[in-house]
Amino acid sequence: MRYISTRSGSGSEAPPIGFLGAVLAGLAPDGGLYVPEVWPTFTASEIGEFAGKPYAEVAAAVLGKFAGEEIDPAALLAMCEEAYATFDHAAVTPVKQLSPSLFLLELFHGPTLAFKDVAMQLLGRLYDHALGRQGRTMTIIAATSGDTGGAAVEAFRGRSNARIVVLFPEGRISEVQRRFMTCADDANVRCVAVEGTFDDCQSIVKAAFQDDQFRRAVDLSGVNSINFARIAAQVVYYFTAGVALGAPQRSVSFAVPTGNFGDAFAGYVASRMGLPIESILVATNSNDIMARAFEEGRYARGEVAFTQSPAMDIQIASNFERLYFEAVGRDGVETARAFDEFARLGTLEIEESALGQMRALFSGASVSEAETAATIRAIREETGELIDPHTAVAVTAARRLETPMIALSTAHPAKFPEAVALAAGAIPTAPPHAKALAARPERFDRLPADGQAVKAYIREFARA
Repeated sequence: MRYISTRSGSGSEAPPIGFLGAVLAGLAPDGGLYVPEVWPTFTASEIGEFAGKPYAEVAAAVLGKFAGEEIDPAALLAMCEEAYATFDHAAVTPVKQLSPSLFLLELFHGPTLAFKDVAMQLLGRLYDHALGRQGRTMTIIAATSGDTGGAAVEAFRGRSNARIVVLFPEGRISEVQRRFMTCADDANVRCVAVEGTFDDCQSIVKAAFQDDQFRRAVDLSGVNSINFARIAAQVVYYFTAGVALGAPQRSVSFAVPTGNFGDAFAGYVASRMGLPIESILVATNSNDIMARAFEEGRYARGEVAFTQSPAMDIQIASNFERLYFEAVGRDGVETARAFDEFARLGTLEIEESALGQMRALFSGASVSEAETAATIRAIREETGELIDPHTAVAVTAARRLETPMIALSTAHPAKFPEAVALAAGAIPTAPPHAKALAARPERFDRLPADGQAVKAYIREFARA
């Protein structure tokens, strides 16, 4: 299995590489994102055989399609079993029915109470596997709007082959989200509060990857959703949820709360691999760049709004480039042109045929702050369940439709206790390990939203 850049053929250097090469690289050197040269597939009978299997076995089967011959199947299964043993539910990502037509796919049973753990726990072990064989230590840099940072720190803390730097927007994530990062005292971890937005953090990370001299000097890698292994790991729960509700004999639909679009794109990948998905509803808060893209055909950056669902407070959805690449017939030259233009102007008009390709699977919905709070309250009154604001965005959008829908529940309500308590009148109970964070000291540094300052900080950390 080989991987190519979404900007391949555009004149820059990004030759095809293998799976582990794509994992360790993160972003392609031409600024594009890696995707498989050919999408692997499962037959209907193979998908049907996932029913009743342990989650780790399904994960090994799905990841095996992407890894090809680079990882021994027994070693990959062992990594999956070890990764998902860190979750506190036997099903790892269980499906819970809320009403005759609404199901929750609970993705928050990992160590940092968010869906990012599903991919990150596996990614940490993939890095160990690859870097241990090479006798190599890499510097991992990640930007977070809240949950990625904690999941990345938990996955990589204490590992001998990686050091990690996480950038987060100061004052724009919840205290629980912050503490999952900043309470780590391992020598290979650094957390940085950036005076700006998540988009500022993400832009700094992308620029760092495009600085060849810097990238080589610190042996840079990235674990944001730009890393294809993150996407591959997220594909797994689309299969397990779909099979739990009757696939492949019946098609399924999903409502996905999204900011960076990686979780939703994983659904697209599952569809390409053979899972019969009827539709994917992309649900956003007032930072509705993706909802507007599907509804209006215009991908346009706006001002970042601060909401009660902060992990979605994003106006540049990195993974949209992967979908655009597919929708324009895998034309890397056109993709490079389009996203260079977007970087300059903040606007991208989606050509009609490409938009039609996207709309064949995706639709968008924007959810207001008032609607989010009302849904948190309504779900508690109707079912007794407490849901977090991100989940509430997906549930709100799903409840507008009459079709049966699986809403992705991306975070435990205890990660956002103030917002949940204000909306539902009840304080969510945090697991013991999360409660313990409140008593632990924090450790982080502050930097301006300046790429040069961040690179100097990382250079010093890597030298130390």
